[in-house]
Amino acid sequence: MPTTPTARLAYERQHASDWSEKILPLRRQAEVRDGWLRERLQSVLPEVMRREGIDMWIVVAREYNEDPVLVSLLPATMMSARRRTILVFHAPQRGDFEAMAIANAGIGLDGYYLPMWAKTRTEQASETQWECLRGVVEERDPRSIAIDVAEHFAFGDGLSKHEHDQLMSALGEELAGRTVSAERLAVGWLERRTQGEIEASGGINLIAHGIIGEAFSSRVIHPGVTTALDVAWWMRQRTVDLGLSGWFQPTVSIQREGVELGDIGASLEEVIRPGDFLHCDFGLHYLGLATDTQQNGYVLRLGEESPPEGLQEALRVANRQQDLLAECMVAGRSGNEILADVLERMSGAGIVGRMYTHPIGYHGHGAGPMIGLYDQQDGVPGRGDLPLNDDTLHSFEMYCEVEVPEWGGQVVKCATEQIVAFTLSRIHFLGGRQTELHLVH
Repeated sequence: MPTTPTARLAYERQHASDWSEKILPLRRQAEVRDGWLRERLQSVLPEVMRREGIDMWIVVAREYNEDPVLVSLLPATMMSARRRTILVFHAPQRGDFEAMAIANAGIGLDGYYLPMWAKTRTEQASETQWECLRGVVEERDPRSIAIDVAEHFAFGDGLSKHEHDQLMSALGEELAGRTVSAERLAVGWLERRTQGEIEASGGINLIAHGIIGEAFSSRVIHPGVTTALDVAWWMRQRTVDLGLSGWFQPTVSIQREGVELGDIGASLEEVIRPGDFLHCDFGLHYLGLATDTQQNGYVLRLGEESPPEGLQEALRVANRQQDLLAECMVAGRSGNEILADVLERMSGAGIVGRMYTHPIGYHGHGAGPMIGLYDQQDGVPGRGDLPLNDDTLHSFEMYCEVEVPEWGGQVVKCATEQIVAFTLSRIHFLGGRQTELHLVH
């Protein structure tokens, strides 16, 4: 039986029962997600609104043109806006928080939102939605009204031009003059995770790791026959077969001794051969939360029992790169401050590479501070200026370049990506992290 934690995980991936045994039926998934929503509406949202100095938040969306933040505010059985859906949140500095809906009755919002509009499926209301909204706002007389128009984050920019014009007309000149951008509010709502969500995220990421472990094994890869694209499609098919969904097309890439196959993602049609250094990028959705993982593997040559030491060292350097980032993650620091610090530490440690870590949550490329972009290593204006907050999830995405002596000094790119939780001012690797290469025999 394998002894190291990573080896045990690899063993379990190949010998455990199907991952479908871990995945809840849809009805139970909905119950879990709706429980999280109730908690978030009563704890996370009021706190974030008051932190940002917002008295009222109005979210307006029409069916098939949903605001990107809307789905995170809806119960699991309500998958989109219905006709026009208006949600109103009131969080006065003193007084009770209210979550209200101005929408058709019977569409799934009951129990989560206080219905404010008296229109059923068969009876017309005595007032329009916009008239109802005007009354709700006037009665509460908020000092500031956040609406979803934003410069840097799409999550806070979901109010369409027509709906914006209608909203401003409905509010009238005086109330419309109180409107402000909901950008920081939308980001704060989306990035904050409850304890229950953080606890569940470890298991969600284990599923992602398990699919990768199975893909990078002899159960899927037949050296000399299987292409990188075959493995990528296998991962996507496996995700669908488990009743889950991916949020991007997986990729599998090859680096080979003495051969230039292009950058990561360029060798899809190449047949996998013994001696190849493999890389994958894979992300799925489960229980409303996204994963984003990059791991690496090696195809053993005849007579080999382990990868070349130089490739194993590349992964150790990548792990050290992750550790340096973890050391720089301090609550209150901006993404750009963290980026500058970790790049300086990488330079001091002799690590050549790049850092492009991002938040993750309901969206794969989630709301919160960006810590570099692949092509922006001097900082990311706007999105990199946000501070790091506690109880958030991040995708540690980066690469390092390492010379492999056994390959005549050829440089390999070891790209890694691992979901972490930043909670209690500490980094926690969710579902473990890769410290040994996957092996294909």
